[in-house]
Amino acid sequence: MNIAIIGAGAAGLSAAYDLVGLGHQVTIYEAAPHTGGLAAGFKEPYWDWTMEKFYHHWFQSDKDVLGLIDEIGARDKVLFPRPYTVIYYQGQFYPFDHMYTNMPLFLLRHFNPLDVARFGLAGAYLKFSSNWKALEQVTADEWLNRRMGKRVYESMWKPLLVGKFGEENYRDVNMAWFWARLHSRTTRLGTFVGGFQAFFDTLAAAVQLRGATLHLSTAVREITPKESGGITLHTPQGAIDYDAVLSTTSPRLMARLTPALPPDYLAQLNALKSMGAVVMVLSLKQQLSEKGYYWHNLPKEAGFPFLAMCEHTNFVSPEHFGGDHLIYCGDYLATDHEFFNLTQDELLDRFAPALPRFNPNFDRSWIKNVWLFRETYAQPIPPINHSQNIPDIRTPLKGLYFASMSQVYPWDRGTNYAVELGRRTARIIAGDVNQG
Repeated sequence: MNIAIIGAGAAGLSAAYDLVGLGHQVTIYEAAPHTGGLAAGFKEPYWDWTMEKFYHHWFQSDKDVLGLIDEIGARDKVLFPRPYTVIYYQGQFYPFDHMYTNMPLFLLRHFNPLDVARFGLAGAYLKFSSNWKALEQVTADEWLNRRMGKRVYESMWKPLLVGKFGEENYRDVNMAWFWARLHSRTTRLGTFVGGFQAFFDTLAAAVQLRGATLHLSTAVREITPKESGGITLHTPQGAIDYDAVLSTTSPRLMARLTPALPPDYLAQLNALKSMGAVVMVLSLKQQLSEKGYYWHNLPKEAGFPFLAMCEHTNFVSPEHFGGDHLIYCGDYLATDHEFFNLTQDELLDRFAPALPRFNPNFDRSWIKNVWLFRETYAQPIPPINHSQNIPDIRTPLKGLYFASMSQVYPWDRGTNYAVELGRRTARIIAGDVNQG
């Protein structure tokens, strides 16, 4: 079969790897000049490693992406450092990255024994239960308030939900999404030697070695069904016919590219809600977090202008970046938020005044360079019973398939789940081909 894949991110490349391995002819179209999608990186000339535009890492439980890395013979390139996540509470940062070590110490210091007991019982349930289907029938706001108690919820979990989904959406997010955030989390976080871009370049090379063709800087303009069967892609090189097509775009882009989809399926695509992301990366002359913390969870009500500050070089050594100390200031926002329209300098003026709260010695003269990245489709919003809202991988147009970040639910977006989705979709396509 002659198969096209739109998108050279984790899902598209993983599907291509398996489909080519089954003997199909595969062509990948990527609008960007590089592979990687939302996990793509950038690099200064004097850096040895790339840095992700939007912060990324793996967990030790991410069996799908680690399994694929094993298959392409690159497991020796995977590293699992032990960085520290902290929470901001009453003007201080506290280590907050393990359900049974640092978190209980924080709780015992600031909450009564009943709060601690309720936290422990509810946390154990979320860690060891696999019954996420029951949890999608209730909101995270309601479940956490009831099971962990108002004080713990409003001090610890509500700020994270509000920061992630905004005041207008956090009450709608179902508890299955929150379960997935804790269920498979590990304290060690993984990366790839050279950065995530190096991983995607390695995977793309393995896919091409198997026989696939990869076209970068090639945006598909439209997807149309053929009356005689198959799918036509309209590309900068003209209209090209394929037996099957897999699109790994955002739902909204899929709807725009394929107006021939039936109204019901188009309505499903357009009904999926999501948040955008705004991330500013700063190169500093010296370390910002004096204690070497990596991930800082920040409550909006405390006056921080962003959701998280991640000091990347407290996760990966600054020696890989020419001695630069690199930080992310990131936030998930509605796409009509003003941060999507401010210039880089205007946004830096909003963000920089918060940096002395991580280090009172910080001075703006520490800043060497600034990069700004924005993405309108970055975080799906899963309401109650969201599993009923997800579009089928098989679209109503025979031979056309759709696999996006919105379909990894109940898991959150991430390269591990994108790999699983891509490989699952490849099996579906191959099975349909065999059935003829």
